[in-house]
Amino acid sequence: MLRDKRLPRSGIVAVGVAVVLLALSAAASASARVLTVTQRHVSYPHYTSVQAAVAAAHPGDWILIDRGVYVGPVRISTPGLHLRGIDRDGVIIDGRHRVGNGITITANRVWVENLTVRNFDRRTRDDSENGNEVWWKGGGEKSTTIGLHGWWGQYLTTYDTGLLGGYGLFASHAVDGFLKHVYASGFNDSGLYVGACRDCRALVQDALVERNALGWSSTNAGGHLVIENSTFRNNGLGIAPDSERASDLPPPQDGACDAGANRSATPTFASTNIDHCTIFRHDVIAENGNLDVPANHTLLGAPWGVGVMLPGDYADRLDGNTITGNPTFGVLVFEQPDPYPPTAQTVYFQAAGNRITNNRFTGNGTQPGGADIGLEGGVFGAMNVNNCFAGNTFATSIPAGIEGTWGCQNATTPNGGPALLSEVLTLIAQSGARHSHPQPAPHRQPTMPRPCRSVPRNPLCR
Repeated sequence: MLRDKRLPRSGIVAVGVAVVLLALSAAASASARVLTVTQRHVSYPHYTSVQAAVAAAHPGDWILIDRGVYVGPVRISTPGLHLRGIDRDGVIIDGRHRVGNGITITANRVWVENLTVRNFDRRTRDDSENGNEVWWKGGGEKSTTIGLHGWWGQYLTTYDTGLLGGYGLFASHAVDGFLKHVYASGFNDSGLYVGACRDCRALVQDALVERNALGWSSTNAGGHLVIENSTFRNNGLGIAPDSERASDLPPPQDGACDAGANRSATPTFASTNIDHCTIFRHDVIAENGNLDVPANHTLLGAPWGVGVMLPGDYADRLDGNTITGNPTFGVLVFEQPDPYPPTAQTVYFQAAGNRITNNRFTGNGTQPGGADIGLEGGVFGAMNVNNCFAGNTFATSIPAGIEGTWGCQNATTPNGGPALLSEVLTLIAQSGARHSHPQPAPHRQPTMPRPCRSVPRNPLCR
């Protein structure tokens, strides 16, 4: 088993590269066709809509899209397709602020690359079935099984300039995938989301996520999952993986390397010395206290201004990140009873076994009651334990001296104590008072170098 002591690439890269190479080989085989989509007057066979080309495609085909604005949703149910734009900023799938989703993928082994998807909206701000710009959809909210294997997205821009955009890039009940060189802004839920996978086997690299209610979300997602070399800035809340009882099943969020074998909603960890495979590393998490961004009711009921929030999270690792300018907390770890206030159905998710190491904290916690690092636990149970902190550069923590009692040099660490519970509730109340405003369209983003590379022969690439 790969050990996080060496900060491995979480097992995903070796497996992922093999899968990717096989997919590329299959897609570029002699039998693969290239279906071209263009709005120009050309002499060669082509399609004028992306959906028409998708409907005509066979497994393993390429769909290559010329520059232009293509209106309306795209639904992909054919496995093995490779959907690529010729220019990331010039190929636009446009929702025109109508209700629906941009590109929805329900088939295995589908690539989406080098294009922009914008302004597909929810019916209401809490409508989770619409408003998703690119969605690898392996199941519904109540599903408990993985329905999609193989999902890949790179050089993608997603944004919404209204108040009803839901998610930018969204993978649910899906495993074996990645997001690379991607952008998301203007969403009332989260810019990037990976959820409902006990062992996600997923990688996120070089993402820029800004001006969303939440930058990164991953409900009930863990195992081999790495988010690295990315920037989460100017969101209402930066990064917040979490455990939930009733949606994107099964719970919990569990970052241990053996999470795929876990069947408990409230696992326990006997020591700080465990293997972590859900890792946030070498990211910039900055100035996440923007109360002007769109927000749905879920985010209006969550703390604001936190760089990294771990509510009811198990066995995650934060390593080597720059966490700066977040007004309430740089990192905030706390237990999460769901639902709250507690009822007979409440599941008491603890925050246990998380490891926060080698991060650089500056300028966080400028709001009253805040700090660079905050740890709460023990109000709703005694198992909010074995979270540890080491090698961080920081000025303030609650409890004080957090790298002593809660240092990773200790085989076990206690609950964080109840002191921060009232502060968490205060931040929730403040969040609910925000006033949302539409966000601007982004600047141009870097396009894929040599977009015709690896594509079988076709007239667009002459």
